[in-house]
Amino acid sequence: MSHVPVKFAYWVPNVSGGLVVSTIEQRTHWGIDYNRKLAQLAEQAGFDYALTQIRFTAGYGAEYQHESVAFSHALLAATERLKVIAAILPGPWNPALAAKQLATIDQLTNGRVAINLVSGWFKGEFHGIGEPWLDHDERYRRSEEFIRALKGIWTQDSFSFAGDFYRFRNYTLKPKPLQQPHPEIFQGGSSRAARDMAARVSDWYFTNGNTPEGIRAQVEDLRAKAAANGHSIKVGVNAFVIARDTEAEARAVLDEIIAKANPEAVQAFGHEARNAGAASPEGEGNWAKSSFEDLVQYNDGFKTNLIGTPEQIAERIVALKAVGVDLVLAGFLHFQEEVEYFGRRVLPLVRELEARAAAQAAA
Repeated sequence: MSHVPVKFAYWVPNVSGGLVVSTIEQRTHWGIDYNRKLAQLAEQAGFDYALTQIRFTAGYGAEYQHESVAFSHALLAATERLKVIAAILPGPWNPALAAKQLATIDQLTNGRVAINLVSGWFKGEFHGIGEPWLDHDERYRRSEEFIRALKGIWTQDSFSFAGDFYRFRNYTLKPKPLQQPHPEIFQGGSSRAARDMAARVSDWYFTNGNTPEGIRAQVEDLRAKAAANGHSIKVGVNAFVIARDTEAEARAVLDEIIAKANPEAVQAFGHEARNAGAASPEGEGNWAKSSFEDLVQYNDGFKTNLIGTPEQIAERIVALKAVGVDLVLAGFLHFQEEVEYFGRRVLPLVRELEARAAAQAAA
């Protein structure tokens, strides 16, 4: 197990409806005042990153959405150490714009911005804004070119690139980002195409919620492929965290979220998500094996099972670390209160268990 402490990120609720497709009461808001305070609480609690979401159209309870890059900058302006990962969608963005935008934000925030390149899974959204909907593996080919272009622009002068989707001729961006060699590049996905791309070009791979065994298999595949490419990659896992003083309280919250799930929205989301995955050559991809309950939380966050007492959750986080997880991407029901509780009750236990494991390894 790595001696580097596991890192923590939280989903920024810059989209309405929270992170569950349920009518359960949520003391979470998509607006900037709520999110500024949340970012400050998360920084104090010991979170390393915040991840903004990119949505262009309403759907599945997400009626209101703030744009991710502008919102990320606002959160960076309100904090001092937190890194904010801006989600960007190829199509609406091209690499020249993203590289320029993020280089400026990196300069303005002393090197605290990162990017999450989202290849896209919501066909209706692309149609709604007049963007062509590419075939599954084509979306990943485009994303890979996008990342290669970004890295080139950020690290080279007179950068030239001739891809199927993007072209550059002797392009020099100045100023370049402060971060060396460049801002961190995150990417998600659960399909083979997503892992293959990550193993070639990304710094971080976000995987859907899963058991330690399921994650171990993905990590081993990813690391072997990355090593063959002379590349190294870190892994983040999605988790919906329900930390309560007793396990019974935590389970009751989960039961209520599922009991109050919006079946039409969950089924529509499941249908849309599975359409995107079914188009992958192996007919898999995100959510291929998700149950109704799993789909109530985007990206299978319940599967990671960070639901219970602070002690149980800390132990499960350290078990995830043991199979190769470098970062936990956490979602919550009532973000402000629960991020604060997580920082106070869960994170210190994780650090304690890590220190104990390191001492045992040294002995």
